[in-house]
Amino acid sequence: FSDPFLNRRRASDFIQGDTRLRGITQERIRERSKAHYEHQRELCEDYYPCEMYAYRHGYPAAYKHYFGGRRRTK
Repeated sequence: FSDPFLNRRRASDFIQGDTRLRGITQERIRERSKAHYEHQRELCEDYYPCEMYAYRHGYPAAYKHYFGGRRRTK
């Protein structure tokens, strides 16, 4: 005979929330709350020539050199 109702502890063990999905959601929230200069630095770090330029001249100058002042249009 098995009981169709589970207590809370057993139910939590049986059905787990998707921790990966929760992590992705938290990362998206952190992305929205980042400062402007952090977004610029990450963009520069992802582009190798910009990162090399940043080692010499700093990230603000590198971002301005590679991404600032010109608009990309199609």
